[in-house]
This record gives sequence, structure tokens and C-alpha cells, in this order.
Amino acid sequence: MVSDNPAFGCIACGHCMAICPENAVTVNGRTLSESDLFEIPSAEESASFESLYNLLKRRRSVREFKNIEIEEDKINKIIEASSTSPMGIPPSDVNLLIIKGKNKNREFAEDFCSMLEKMKWLVSWWFLAFMRPFWGKSNDELFRGFIKPMINLFTARMREGENLVTYDAPLAIYFYASQYADPADPIIAATTAMYAAESLGLSTCMIGSVHPLIQQGALASKFREKYKIKGKSREGLIVLFGYPAVKYKKGVKRSFCSETTIN
Repeated sequence: MVSDNPAFGCIACGHCMAICPENAVTVNGRTLSESDLFEIPSAEESASFESLYNLLKRRRSVREFKNIEIEEDKINKIIEASSTSPMGIPPSDVNLLIIKGKNKNREFAEDFCSMLEKMKWLVSWWFLAFMRPFWGKSNDELFRGFIKPMINLFTARMREGENLVTYDAPLAIYFYASQYADPADPIIAATTAMYAAESLGLSTCMIGSVHPLIQQGALASKFREKYKIKGKSREGLIVLFGYPAVKYKKGVKRSFCSETTIN
């Protein structure tokens, strides 16, 4: 069927192919073809609520990893699972930067800290005092209370040989999208990858501090160019993966800030 009122025209979502009972509809182009169709697993093959909930409860942010490389098969499974994530408008505009190995992640972190050393004027007293009337109280508190100590901590510890950026993880994946994509898309993909890794016996940690600091300015542009990052992005997230060097027996219950129900 063809919609009488398509909002955007064909967006290559593939739904028309997926629901056609006679397999009479095919779409080719915009990264989509009939070969992309697959049979949806049966309800019996999917996870029960209890098993899914237990997986979610098992996840803890881990920053201490064993010095063991992650098997290529597991990396591929994480990426494949993450690619199933829903998106604002197809086709996907999410990009992945996959950094394999402890040494490459250390190099990435060292380059990032080297860039931060040259950007410390952003958190100098005179710059913060100058900008406060322009960006307001909340941004001033963010820079003074979080960004400034974070930059100082990252760079100071790196000078001492300690990597607090990527923690020398055996695998890091940076999820980001173009400036025109739905900003939620890379975050959802990163979250899916995180839980997929948990199901494979790996631990993870989300790192949100790198992304905002590699978006603006000449230094950030050079950093993105070196690591073949395809451009600026409104939202992005790095996820660290590895075999955990620590084990947790207990979790901590979390809750939302508020819940408002309208009946």
C-alpha cells in the first residue's frame, strides 16, 4: 500500500516490505534492499521479562578491566545487536568509531588530554568571569563545578601515567551521529551495545565527558580528523568494554527524579 498522506515520502523504514503478506513489495535504495528482510524470532525464542530484568540489574559501571583482548566474534555481536536500535527517522545516521586494544585506547586518551592541556583557558578564572553574564548561572556552575575539575583531573593523572579517560579498556566504541540526526539515536545505540555486552559476559562503562569537548574549535577539529570522526554531533557517547577485574554481589536500586501519571 502507498500512503495517501506521506509526511516525508519514503524514508526507507522497510515497514511496507515487512508487512506485505504476499512479499510483493520491495524497496531498493537509501541503504535498503529486500535482502535486509529477516524473519522475526518467535515469542518463545525471545527473553522473558524476568530474564531481561535480571540482565538489566546485573549491569554495573566497571572501570577496572582484565588485560584480556575481546574476541572479534563478541565485538561483531555487540555491533550487530546495537544496529537493531530504533531511530528517529531512517536510514540510520549513527557512526561508530571502534578503538580496539589497550594501547590504542591509551593513545586516544593521551591525545585527548594533550588537547585539553591546550584548552585550559576555557576554565581559567578570567574566562569564566567574563562568560558568566552571557551563559548564565547554570552554565557557570557546570564549568566551575564539573568541567574545570574534570579537565584538571584528567590531565594531571595522565601526566602521572594514569588513564582516567578510557581506563586502558580493551575496547571502546564512540557512538555519534551527524548534526541533522535525532540526538537520541547514538545514545540509544550505545545503550543497546552496553546491554548486549553484558549478555556476553563483558562489563561496560559509559563515558560522556569526551564528546562535548571535541565538537568546537580548531584543536577539536584536528582531533576528529586524526581519528576519522566524520564531523560534529549534537550528542555522542563512548562505551568502554572489557572483562571485569572486579565482581559485584549487590546492586544499588535506582529511581526516577519524578513520575507524573495522567489518566
